[in-house]
Amino acid sequence: MPVVDSTKFASFQGTDVEAVQKRLSRIEGQIRGIKKMIDDGRNCKDVVTQFAAVSRALEQAAFGLVASQLTYCIEFPDEAKQAGYSVDEVKRLLSRLR
Repeated sequence: MPVVDSTKFASFQGTDVEAVQKRLSRIEGQIRGIKKMIDDGRNCKDVVTQFAAVSRALEQAAFGLVASQLTYCIEFPDEAKQAGYSVDEVKRLLSRLR
């Protein structure tokens, strides 16, 4: 059985952190775009549409992160438990996204 590094698990064990960072960078760009739209006096409907897109993108990023943690807990229950996570804990995190 491999040795568990709980700090690594807390830092998104089983997660493609680079993919999450890329997604967050895209979201950051969307937010900058919204700020520019407001500065430019763009139509409220257009701005709100972009807010909705950012909101969905954040939800998807968070869901993907938690889903990968849940997968890790299912695939490696002993290691996850040693790191202080359980399927129930990750399910609680998932429920916070609703």
